Amino acid sequence: MTAVDAAPAVTGPVRATRPAVTLLGSLQVTLIFTLAAVAVPLPEIGRRFGLAREELILLSAAYGLTFAGLLLFGGRLADRYGGRRTLLAGLLLFGAASAAAPLAPGYAALLGARFAQGAGAALVAPAAMAVLRTLFPEPPAFRRAMASWGGLSVLGATAGQLLGGVVSALLSWRWAFAAPLAVTVLALPLVPRLIPADGPRSRAARLDVPGALLSTAGILSVSYGLVLTDARPWGSAPVLVPLGAGAVLLAVLLAVERRTADPLLPPDFLRDGRRALGLAATALTAAGTSTVFVLFSLHLQEERGWSALRTSAAFVPFAVALLVSGRVSGRLVGRLGPGAVTAGGLATGAAGLGLLALTGFDGRLGYGHGVLPGLVLLPLGAAAAFAGAAVLATDRVPAARTGLAGGVHNTAMEVGPTVLFALLLATGGDRASLAAAAVLFALAAPLPRLARR
Repeated sequence: MTAVDAAPAVTGPVRATRPAVTLLGSLQVTLIFTLAAVAVPLPEIGRRFGLAREELILLSAAYGLTFAGLLLFGGRLADRYGGRRTLLAGLLLFGAASAAAPLAPGYAALLGARFAQGAGAALVAPAAMAVLRTLFPEPPAFRRAMASWGGLSVLGATAGQLLGGVVSALLSWRWAFAAPLAVTVLALPLVPRLIPADGPRSRAARLDVPGALLSTAGILSVSYGLVLTDARPWGSAPVLVPLGAGAVLLAVLLAVERRTADPLLPPDFLRDGRRALGLAATALTAAGTSTVFVLFSLHLQEERGWSALRTSAAFVPFAVALLVSGRVSGRLVGRLGPGAVTAGGLATGAAGLGLLALTGFDGRLGYGHGVLPGLVLLPLGAAAAFAGAAVLATDRVPAARTGLAGGVHNTAMEVGPTVLFALLLATGGDRASLAAAAVLFALAAPLPRLARR
């Protein structure tokens, strides 16, 4: 499931080469891999530095907080200064932080490196999509590319889940940063060779710096408050204060943006029904898969006594099903339309989540009968939902706003799991959380069919 599947069909003034598309797809996978790679070795990190639960939660969330918070601004930077320039700047920051993380002598240094990694990723992700639009200038070709692109994030999360456990068991948590560092080192010299130079950019409009600061602070604050619900009650001050502050900041953002000539997120951008449906489906699917990763990583290790290595191996069928479905879904989008494929994916995902809720936590059934069926059915649907939703979210976007589209799409991918995961956990235990996710998937499944082809 890679963006290169669409490469042979490219036509237009710039012919997309397979190496260039492979490079961009590898970077997208790496960004999400880096988010998930510390999930399994997190207990080892906690023992190494003597961390409390809240410190571990913040360390786990740090990368995603700055990634999600800065994506909108990163998208506008890509539109203003060009995809290749922004991509190189983001890679330099991401690579420097990835080199600092494994060398961190203590918690503060590691936390800072994770925050910096997320900031670099927030530049790379939307810039990569802006470059992809340059490589695929014609709308039909861009749609086919996005159908493959949509599943790269969940592929990266799965790879992080698998390899994080392997590295933790066989080597050390510090080696979890080897992959993002190696990819960055390889990518930096390849970008000038494989990626077309940026054309002339229109800089008549100013960057919306107040909007960028307000949106970043608001998203960071709300996300941080939701992350803390894992360790604190919803009514506690450590949760309510950042949630309230974030809500105020986002309300101020809406008021400021109405009076801004070129706002960070133009109001008309989300009025497109197809785009709104695609973003909602992306956020929901990302939340569902993330919930399964977290709950079953904990269940298999804490309840069944599995090792980190064995827990990672349990997700291999998930990855295989994801790859198979991703390759098929990209072609189905062209034949059936993105709405139908998204709807089918959500319905299949609902069945997988429901099955996991019913049998996944029953130790008497064993892994093969209780966990495996749902762990295969869910990714079959998730890959299809991501493929169709990516096309819905980015279709008909003007070329000058492709970076913005990439920022918004990735924001849905990152913020969705944070917000919805916290709400799902609030429904009760593990079974109830997955059952609630299954219901949400089932209720949302008919909606993408409202989007016209």
